[in-house]
Amino acid sequence: MIVKGKGRSKGKVRVTFLVESTAAEAILLAGDFNGWQEGTPLKRQKDGSWKAALELPAGNRYQFRYLIDGTRWENDSRADAYVANPFGTENSVVDLAAA
Repeated sequence: MIVKGKGRSKGKVRVTFLVESTAAEAILLAGDFNGWQEGTPLKRQKDGSWKAALELPAGNRYQFRYLIDGTRWENDSRADAYVANPFGTENSVVDLAAA
């Protein structure tokens, strides 16, 4: 799930990425915003869910995916959209174009 809120800086949107409870040992967030290189780690919450928040520039669309336990790519079931990627699957999209 994606939650959008006002960023601390002008022109930024605080985007919170939430993954519901899962038996994963680690979840990384990778996308356009971090060059798909080093994933941003999500932190396990007391209720078993996972969470990470980023401040992203408004006015853009960002593709992203979750890397579960270093082996399995997953999309966000509540992403704003999905687009095909060069690997024959789809990427999730968070749309901040109207923000």
